[in-house]
Amino acid sequence: MVKNIVWTTVFILIASLIESALLSRLTLNHAKPDLALGILVYSAYANGTMTGQLTGFISGIFIDFLSRAPLGLNALVRVIIGAAGGLIRSSFFLGRVLLPMALCASATILKALLIFLLHLLFEVPAYSLWDPRFWSELLLNTASAPFLFGFLQLFKPLLVRRGN
Repeated sequence: MVKNIVWTTVFILIASLIESALLSRLTLNHAKPDLALGILVYSAYANGTMTGQLTGFISGIFIDFLSRAPLGLNALVRVIIGAAGGLIRSSFFLGRVLLPMALCASATILKALLIFLLHLLFEVPAYSLWDPRFWSELLLNTASAPFLFGFLQLFKPLLVRRGN
């Protein structure tokens, strides 16, 4: 389990750096795909709740340092998303197209809802359902999911526990 968490975290850290350095230049309505979220969803779905939570926390703290978000905001959101992804483990067959798209779309919507709820409690910037940036991010995350999951399947021995 530790090996999977370490490797998934490494993949998420690399994806976060790619997002902040390269993809920030290629945006659609100022939105970019959240590759780190997709990797977290893949790992949580493949390995279960504990791996999803630990990976979500570690990667969320790192993303908090990369962004202007308050420390712990992304960590909390990604822990919850990792737990939710792990809860549906083995509930569905991981298809090549539709399920990755549904998982990443659901994770993006859950991320927006959680940040909105935290916005009500604290003064953190939130998504607006009327903002084209939210819809663009949802579209980009959903469209990139099959390609991302296909790429991650190449590294399945590193990212997924044996017997899964």
